[in-house]
Amino acid sequence: MAEQSVARSSVIMASGTIVSRILGFVRAVLIAAAIGVTTDAADAFGVANQLPNNVYAIIVGGVLNAVLVPQLVRARSQADGGKGYVDRFVTLAITVFFIVTVLFTMAAPLLVQLYTSGWDKDQLALATAFAYWCLPQLFFYGLYSILGEVLNSRSEFGPFMWAPVLNNVVSIAGLVCFILIFGSDPSGERAVSLWGADQISLLAGSATLGVASQALILFASWKKIGLSLNLNFKFRGFGLRPALKAASWSLAMVLVTQIGGLVQTAVASTAVAGRNEGLAVASVAAAAIAWLIFMLPHSVVTVSIATAYFTRMSQHAANDKLDEFVKDLTTGLRVIALVSVISTATLMMLAYSIARVFVGEYPATLALGNVIVALMVGLVPFSVVYMIQRAFFALEDTKSPFIFTTIQIAIHITGSLTLGALVEKQWLVVSISILTACSILVQGLVGYLMLRKRIGGMGEASFVRSLAGFVLAAIPAVAVGYGLMSWLGGITAGSFTLKSVFTAVITSALVGGAMVVCFLATLWIFRVPELRELQKQLKVRFSRG
Repeated sequence: MAEQSVARSSVIMASGTIVSRILGFVRAVLIAAAIGVTTDAADAFGVANQLPNNVYAIIVGGVLNAVLVPQLVRARSQADGGKGYVDRFVTLAITVFFIVTVLFTMAAPLLVQLYTSGWDKDQLALATAFAYWCLPQLFFYGLYSILGEVLNSRSEFGPFMWAPVLNNVVSIAGLVCFILIFGSDPSGERAVSLWGADQISLLAGSATLGVASQALILFASWKKIGLSLNLNFKFRGFGLRPALKAASWSLAMVLVTQIGGLVQTAVASTAVAGRNEGLAVASVAAAAIAWLIFMLPHSVVTVSIATAYFTRMSQHAANDKLDEFVKDLTTGLRVIALVSVISTATLMMLAYSIARVFVGEYPATLALGNVIVALMVGLVPFSVVYMIQRAFFALEDTKSPFIFTTIQIAIHITGSLTLGALVEKQWLVVSISILTACSILVQGLVGYLMLRKRIGGMGEASFVRSLAGFVLAAIPAVAVGYGLMSWLGGITAGSFTLKSVFTAVITSALVGGAMVVCFLATLWIFRVPELRELQKQLKVRFSRG
């Protein structure tokens, strides 16, 4: 019954994420149509909108996941069902997020200058204006995370994953209005100095309105399951000390990760200098789109599975059921690896067709496609690291993730600065993407060794065999994908695969579908147990509606 619950929760979350990601792609395509990808305006908006998004990713991946769920699971055993704890913790978190948001928004000019290098005053001014509108997203991202994690702790996973759908709908509506009123400018013909307050407020303001909607809609979900929020500022004597102690390491990890993100963005922003030579050069905006594509399989599968298993692992850790804890961890890792391997192969094969959906010119398509290919190298280790982090968080250990994350950031900062000084601007973001993949691999190895020391053996041999089997099963799928791409003309200028947005979508559906079917068929022929596990989860979901 517990496995059925996890399977059902995973599929509910995955379905919400799939819809959200589809709409997210539509939103990204509209942004590309409105302001381009390899343009100065796109990079200005990309930096501004990335500021709250970076912090949000850290909030979800660090402080709240590390602290809130385990503590909420324990608090439910109290006489009031955890009501008092929820009120105090949420009150404290909202207060902190509000103060942080005010401070960050006031510091918008400084933040933009920190995250960029080599930009002229007009581009800096536009990015700063965007930032004033975008940075209030911090508060609403924090509110969304807090309200959603309380729901997750009570096994109400759906609202947290479906709320971003509303965010994308609101943002898409704003982008459509922007294009209808001000027109599209994918090639960057509108100079950054010509942007007016009405254009800035509509583009960035609608983005912030979408995030606010995403957060506020969760109050309806709270009400639906009988929860209410009563602000309570009496923080003493109510068991918040363990949470705050755990948060100290997570906050340290936030600081380290922010420094790493700052250096990466600042180095990537210098790539715009290459546009003076008439080249289509990928910079901040292209990196953001590549990251969106990279995160698609991760968010649909890894986050859904990890979130569902995380609550269970927290319960097992609280009850000292280490064997059940390890079983959930290893099962989740194998299923994640299955999907990550074929996702890596498929998205690398389709990188340039996918890039064509966002940009029109052939040079820009190649520039974006190169970044996607480079970044996809790190998908499997990235997903494994995500699950390992959650294992530590379930054990209420935030010090270990801080250590192996700091190692990864140190490698990344050193490498980024080196690449920024040595690599041609045309290839800078590509090289940084490869560096990201390599540093995450090191992070995963260190995290695994630390977790193994903490809990003992985790069935490593079984995982390695499964991973090797998935890689072997992907070889026929790659051959099929390559054959179809070659038959359609490859990635040459004017080929069917890159001729238009429509043909790029058709290519992606045809080649991607064929590769996935071939991969699954190979797994079925060799009776791979992880495939049966995936089938069982889907069967449970559909049989229960």
